[in-house]
Amino acid sequence: MKFLDQARVYIRSGDGGAGSMSFRREKFIEFGGPDGGDGGRGGDVWVEAVDGLNTLIDYRYQQHFKAKTGMHGMGRNMTGAKGADVTLKVPAGTQVFAEDNETLICDLTEVGQRFLLAKGGNGGFGNQHFKTSTNQAPRRANPGQPGEEMSIWLRLKLIADAGLVGLPNAGKSTFLAAVTAAKPKIAEYPFTTLYPGLGVARIDGREFVLADIPGLIEGAHEGVGIGDRFLGHVERTRVLLHLVSALEENPGKAYKTVRAELEAYGHGLTDKVEIVALSQIDILDADARKKKAASLKRAAGRAPMLLSAATGEGVEAVLRALMAVVAEARDAVPAPVDTRWQQNL
Repeated sequence: MKFLDQARVYIRSGDGGAGSMSFRREKFIEFGGPDGGDGGRGGDVWVEAVDGLNTLIDYRYQQHFKAKTGMHGMGRNMTGAKGADVTLKVPAGTQVFAEDNETLICDLTEVGQRFLLAKGGNGGFGNQHFKTSTNQAPRRANPGQPGEEMSIWLRLKLIADAGLVGLPNAGKSTFLAAVTAAKPKIAEYPFTTLYPGLGVARIDGREFVLADIPGLIEGAHEGVGIGDRFLGHVERTRVLLHLVSALEENPGKAYKTVRAELEAYGHGLTDKVEIVALSQIDILDADARKKKAASLKRAAGRAPMLLSAATGEGVEAVLRALMAVVAEARDAVPAPVDTRWQQNL
């Protein structure tokens, strides 16, 4: 399934039904009078975060969503039925923006959250509402109010606990495949990863969600390479694992290149907890490890962790470091208060 994290959609709520102009005419009833019913309200347009989705691919093939018009009123004071609603089902983590793609309308971060995007038009009054002492037989009824229409942007930001960043071929996909059940494409050429990937990592009986994004190169914030459009998928993470390949001639320079792109992107990525690791160390001897680790330490300001996803060396230590940050962040979030007992007061 192709990954799609942004889509433009046109929505329109339903028009209200027209009111009825009708008069009661029955045998043996001398004074009938008006009995035109009201029109039904038009359908609404909702957006809802549902489980089981991780992409916006459905909105590549359908971009127009229109709710139903309310039924017209009828005689005998019968009110028209409400028009059927339309619900846009999206994965958790989806943001809805206005047509300018800058004004945030809502942010659905949890499964089950719903938001009303466009309200249906009210139904028109039937002629029974216009009866007065001086106008016993009104011959007028209101049309229904029109619905709302707009174009919106859906933008997905994956919900993950930890994110992988680094240059192309830093070993991010290999690490994801080694610690999760995900099966990303792995090859020896740059930009093997074209779309973000998710996997669930487990360590010491606990688990967390790990996100992998395409590699960054110098100038990514200006659109060089794949650019920085996928950095939004690690905005919601609690910790970043910055992998620097042992194949780099100057690991310190490689680290600073990625950090510069994170700073240029902004959105708080540089404020997140960062774990730095020198990956692919299985190709180095002891002396080369020390030299590369020292170069990376000078650039990062702290000693990097050493790992090899191919041999498993250092992988568990990195997972425990990530899990410690994730667990601390989870414990800092207060548990929701159950207020159901207050409903009977």
